Amino acid sequence: MTHTRRHDRLGIHSIGEFGMTVPSLDDAQRFYTAFGLDVQPDGAGGLLIRTFGSPHVWGRLREGARKRFDSVTLHCFEDELDTLKTRAREAGAEFIAPPPGADAAGFWLRNPDGIALQIRAGVKTTLDEAIHRQPALPENGVRCAPYRRHTAKVQPERLSHIAFATSSVPAQIAFCERVLGLRLSDRSGDGVAFLHAPHGGDHHLFAFAMNSGPALHHLSWDVPTVEDVGLGYMQMASAGYRNGWGVGRHVLGSNYFYYVQDPWGSFSEYSATMDFIPASVDWVAEDHAPEDGMYLWGPDLPAVFLENSEQGV
Repeated sequence: MTHTRRHDRLGIHSIGEFGMTVPSLDDAQRFYTAFGLDVQPDGAGGLLIRTFGSPHVWGRLREGARKRFDSVTLHCFEDELDTLKTRAREAGAEFIAPPPGADAAGFWLRNPDGIALQIRAGVKTTLDEAIHRQPALPENGVRCAPYRRHTAKVQPERLSHIAFATSSVPAQIAFCERVLGLRLSDRSGDGVAFLHAPHGGDHHLFAFAMNSGPALHHLSWDVPTVEDVGLGYMQMASAGYRNGWGVGRHVLGSNYFYYVQDPWGSFSEYSATMDFIPASVDWVAEDHAPEDGMYLWGPDLPAVFLENSEQGV
């Protein structure tokens, strides 16, 4: 398949996979399975996370004393890999050896918060074109809504983006732009920022929010419509996972959302119909008022949403 790209831009094009340590793989298996993901043993004592219908591995989990977000693999076009490495070196990025047992392809760096990043040639997992869908609309004289008893389990289609807590949003913006080639989509002062991939994709591939220190805030999983977001909320509540935020709609990104808290304090998000930025578009980033930085409508923001899940534990 030929993917869209901008030959006048250099940068990674998508997320390959993430690595995370969790205190209990059994808890992880229950949570992510209830969420609608395909969770399987990796043969080495850990777990692999996929979406159903695809062989692509989105996440690799291992068990440890405490929850820690360990690494992100980022994909680029093969003919850009060496140039990206040169640019990272010129930008003063910290190169590191691959973590024990990790894939050595491409090269490894640390971002400003110390998270390990692998840059390697790989498949483009961001969309080349977004086909937005909505639930069926009523027709006069016809019953529209489906029966609850006929509702299928919500199963996300792909990992859309990763959001991090950070002690410096400006430092993360600078690193992502200068080293990774990501482009700023929107921000709200130094409190929150959203960055997109230069070769076409969702409004944000990474998001950063000011906090006491680095941590995973949420993994965002794409579902087709706002109805799937609502059904995801009910699916997780029925499985016993009732702490979260939503259903609502964001301003920056425009997507409908429901965040459910995982067993370790971070979140997984059902996300639908996010703004899409084609490779052909020169998106103009704006600095927005704080009241637009979080949401257009939805429940009041719970205090737990602003806590750091990897500090002080």
